[in-house]
Amino acid sequence: MGLFDKAREMATDPENVEKAKELLTDENVDAAADKLKEVAPDQADGAIDGLADKAKEFGGN
Repeated sequence: MGLFDKAREMATDPENVEKAKELLTDENVDAAADKLKEVAPDQADGAIDGLADKAKEFGGN
């Protein structure tokens, strides 16, 4: 089994997905987005906000 196969298995394991959803609180997503905005160029802010919104939808919190 290759590295990508192992990564795919880890990312699609229902137990791991559930753990990830537990960590995807709105507060955690906002904190991560804020940190990214500190280091990313200003033109990336819109994309970061969009990704944060998708993460919040996925997390369901």
